[in-house]
Amino acid sequence: MDMPKVIEVKKISFAYRNGDSVLNNISFSIEKGARVMIIGPNGSGKTTLLKIMAGLLLPSNGNVLVLSSKPEKTRNKIGYVPQKLDFDKTFPMTVFEFLEFSHPKAMKRGIEETLESLNIKNLTMSLIGQLSAGQLQRVLIVRALLGNPEILFLDEPVSGIDIAGEQNFYELMKDIQNKYHVTIITVSHEINVVTSIATQVICINKNMHCSGTPEKTLTPEVIKKLYGADVSLYKHKC
Repeated sequence: MDMPKVIEVKKISFAYRNGDSVLNNISFSIEKGARVMIIGPNGSGKTTLLKIMAGLLLPSNGNVLVLSSKPEKTRNKIGYVPQKLDFDKTFPMTVFEFLEFSHPKAMKRGIEETLESLNIKNLTMSLIGQLSAGQLQRVLIVRALLGNPEILFLDEPVSGIDIAGEQNFYELMKDIQNKYHVTIITVSHEINVVTSIATQVICINKNMHCSGTPEKTLTPEVIKKLYGADVSLYKHKC
């Protein structure tokens, strides 16, 4: 039985005002409950595509439907985790205070339970500016999950995290989905974990190259078009 479509992207393009083109005629759909990885080389338009689906950017052409509506009308049903969070690291705010400020209606118990579900309850009273890159990333995911999203967008979530941290994070993705029943869409530059993590992969390099299951779409020909002749796929086991 086919699952309902939570995202439909139809022939979208995006260009800056100076005329520089980032995306050209991109189309695909995503089913409810999928674990999606958007892959491609640096500058391929991955983050731009994610922001368009999250309603943070408008495409120059084409249409996007998120939960059957325009993205800007469904922001309360999505969680977005940026690659980086710019803030004053000297500001004396604890993790709990940061989350409470982000979600003033959230109950203390709910915040603590969500922290615990991501194995970081021990950071509750830690200063947000003193966290490692991996710890901060998990806190940002907690912030996103506190909004009870149906879709979770993650932009390069393992950037700045060591190899062991990457493996733990990708294992965590599966746990998050099982517990919170969200569709997870991740931008990644790491193609070697795709086969063990993703149920769908979207390959772009400004143009659309593939969309489907990793096993069927990540052919040597597609990888060569994306990254060049010297890149190969290693099946990482998480």
